[in-house]
Amino acid sequence: MNRVMLVGRITAKPELRYTSSNLAYTRFSLAVNRTYNNAQGEKQTDFINIVVWRKQAENVCNYLNKGSLVSIEGRLQTGNYVDKDGNKRYTTEVLADSVQFLESKNQAQSRANDFDYEPIAPAIDPVAEVSVENDPFADFGDSVSIDDNFLD
Repeated sequence: MNRVMLVGRITAKPELRYTSSNLAYTRFSLAVNRTYNNAQGEKQTDFINIVVWRKQAENVCNYLNKGSLVSIEGRLQTGNYVDKDGNKRYTTEVLADSVQFLESKNQAQSRANDFDYEPIAPAIDPVAEVSVENDPFADFGDSVSIDDNFLD
């Protein structure tokens, strides 16, 4: 079973994009606090890449801002691509089936500037040999071509 449930804050204003077949989507990062502190007693935060499709993507872009508190339910998807320098890059993202707004628009707007997230480098996992830059989608350009049948 591949199910993911997350609660966190959006790190930047989501931007609406469209595929070549005019299918709406958005990508954003969600800051999710870990339930424990590190050895220095500090809270740790994970930054999870989220992808939302269709009408839900339009709603996310219209009503959510940086700092908005949301609940995401979806599935984990991994992939890879070759960057412009010929290096193979790996991606991990959550494809959202459901995005729940957990605070009012007024609350979100008042907090929008309170959250200035700067992702910190994750601890190196000696087992993992995956190298992902801060923005694994940077080399994808402005459009993505995906067959609509793939999404159903």
